[in-house]
Amino acid sequence: MRISAQLIDATTTGHVWAERYDRDLQDIFAVQDDVTQKIVTTLAVKLTQGEEDRLTRRYTDNLEAYDHTLRGLDHYYRFTKDSILQAREMFEKAISLDPGYALAHSRLGWTHLREWSFGWSQDARSLERAFELAQKAISLDDSLADAHELLGEVYLWQKRHDQAVEEMNRAIALEPNNAEALADMGHILTWAGRPEEAIGLAKRAMRFSPVLPIQYLWVLGHAYFLTKRYDEAVATLKRAINLQPDFLPAHGLLAATYAELGKYDEARAEAVEFSRLGSVFSPKAFIERLPYKDEAALKRLFDAFGRAL
Repeated sequence: MRISAQLIDATTTGHVWAERYDRDLQDIFAVQDDVTQKIVTTLAVKLTQGEEDRLTRRYTDNLEAYDHTLRGLDHYYRFTKDSILQAREMFEKAISLDPGYALAHSRLGWTHLREWSFGWSQDARSLERAFELAQKAISLDDSLADAHELLGEVYLWQKRHDQAVEEMNRAIALEPNNAEALADMGHILTWAGRPEEAIGLAKRAMRFSPVLPIQYLWVLGHAYFLTKRYDEAVATLKRAINLQPDFLPAHGLLAATYAELGKYDEARAEAVEFSRLGSVFSPKAFIERLPYKDEAALKRLFDAFGRAL
């Protein structure tokens, strides 16, 4: 097996360090440890004992479970109905191979949460299952930021906004430079009526992760919509759709944004695309269940989307 590792400066996209490894597959964890240590040395970073422990921690020693989790993550981040189900199969297999694998439990929970939040399931059991898996992952490893992020998102969809923010703060305290945790906090703050703060968090997440994950752009576009920066919302949501054309939430929000701008032909086209992507709810029913803390924000989105139909 050959592995090429590169360290990129996120601000300049310049190469800082690179190395190639020719190893047996069974040595993959040793390669990870070596890469971690060389990055720390290259950056001349002084770590506390706790930080060093987190960097070198292995969430599982079972190579097959680890492989299934990586495959699951690849499916998960495509954010389609079929890919989420494929990811679920991978995470379930990882858990069967290593029942104590906290990250696999957490990521399995995310598949149930996405099924609920994207409107692919009307069954409240999906949200309950996500909650159970978040608690299970935390019971296995309370220092796993991903599990606290999941629990925060579950609280959000239960409209327990203050608890959602508290849980995200725990995740960020565990991993302050985790781009996904920062973006997830921004996501929660948009629904909690704090979109200006969300803009800063989404931009910070994108600086930490120059290969833009779709959800960072979604958070930013949503925050722009809520602050009535509609042209910026359109540009951001179109970037998201260019990255992943089947990303359901971006089409729905883009339809509403075009309607706010009076561009009704474009709004209708996005509303049609939103409906095509498979929510089991009608478009208006989908919007009514969104977890806004501020009823006025929900009404504005609902009315705008209504004009797009």
